Amino acid sequence: MKQKVNGKEAYFTTSGRDIDKNQPTIVFVHGSGLTHVSWVLQTRYFAFHGFNTIAVDLPGHGDSEGPPLETIEEMADWISDLLDTLEIKKTSFVGHSQGCLIGLEFAHRHSDKLELLALINGSLSMKMNPELLNLALNKDSKAVDLMIDWVHGPLGQVGGHPVPGLSHIGMGNQLVSSNNNGALGADFNACDKYNNGENAAKSINKPTLCIIGRFDRMTPKKVGLELASKINNSKSVIIEDSGHMSILETASETKNLLKDFFKTNY
Repeated sequence: MKQKVNGKEAYFTTSGRDIDKNQPTIVFVHGSGLTHVSWVLQTRYFAFHGFNTIAVDLPGHGDSEGPPLETIEEMADWISDLLDTLEIKKTSFVGHSQGCLIGLEFAHRHSDKLELLALINGSLSMKMNPELLNLALNKDSKAVDLMIDWVHGPLGQVGGHPVPGLSHIGMGNQLVSSNNNGALGADFNACDKYNNGENAAKSINKPTLCIIGRFDRMTPKKVGLELASKINNSKSVIIEDSGHMSILETASETKNLLKDFFKTNY
């Protein structure tokens, strides 16, 4: 589905369902260099169980018109602008990785629009390795290879994809490579520059779920727990078998944690 936001085409998927203003809404926001496709194993469940689901392609990603936004703050405001365009006054927010930083800033800047917050494989800040950042800014394919290897835990490295014959490494590489038109470098740079995480986290007073991967090397368990500790009314859950890509590596467990969270709080 496409919609003009600030004069440019924005793409998002609703899992084939019409938006029903009488149902609660959940916005799903992807990580660096990714698209709405990374949420396909979670959004379909909620779309057919009483929720509007809006899984976005951030500007310059997937089918959304570019260029990519330069800061986390701009991305948070873009989500707010999209909601205004769709005439949605309240939403819950689910973010993965970079999407968690966007979620923190959205909750801080647009608290009047937020109902519930779920942060998956997140942290208060995401300072980038300078070499990786430089490779991504130069659109070097090596940045994609390094990222995909680093974000996957044991399950992702050896297999375990829910679709027989597919691999997490192969699919991840294909997805980010097809989207590597400058989006990955812009995202990494935005993450590296973002410094308002702790301040934003301390301002949040809405029920929050933090999902953490035990084998996460991008945002290790200790920083995930630190994130949760800064948010009032938050709950943290560790997925024992997951790396940084919990939404794909342990897709069903992640979905079930989100399901329980929304069932408890709605």
